[in-house]
Amino acid sequence: MDKYDVLKLDNQFCFSVYALSKEITKLYKPFLKKLDLTYTQYITMLVLWEEDHITVNAIGKKLALDSGTLTPLLKKLEEKELIIRQRKKDDERNVNIFLSEKGKKLKDKAVEVPFKLIEQIQIDPLKIIELKNAIQEINAKLMRE
Repeated sequence: MDKYDVLKLDNQFCFSVYALSKEITKLYKPFLKKLDLTYTQYITMLVLWEEDHITVNAIGKKLALDSGTLTPLLKKLEEKELIIRQRKKDDERNVNIFLSEKGKKLKDKAVEVPFKLIEQIQIDPLKIIELKNAIQEINAKLMRE
C-alpha cells in the first residue's frame, strides 16, 4: 500500500457519506413532490410531527440548521399553511412553531415515505438500521467536541 492511498477519493469516509446523502435525497424527491415538500421541509415536518409547539431554536438544533436557513424555510411552510409561527409574548426574539390542521393531516400521507424509500434502495432494512446507528454514533461524538 502506497502512503498516498489514504488520499484516494474512494478511500475517503467523508466522501462516501456525502455521495450517499446526495443519492438518498434524490430518491426522496418523487415521494416528497406528492407531498409538495422539499427534503429540508420534510425533515422540518418530521421534527414537528414528533414534537409540536417547539421553538425555532430547538428545531435548528435538532436539524443542525442555522436561523438564516431555517427562517425562510419556516416562512415557506407557513405559506403552505402547514405551520403557524407565533412570537412568544414574554420574549419576542423567540418564535414558537405549531402544526396547523393541514400540517397534522399531512403526517398520514407522509407515513408511507420511509417504506417507499427502503423499497427503492433494495437493501436489507437491518443493514440500513446498522448504518444509521453507526452514523449517529459518529455524529454524537463529533457534536460533543
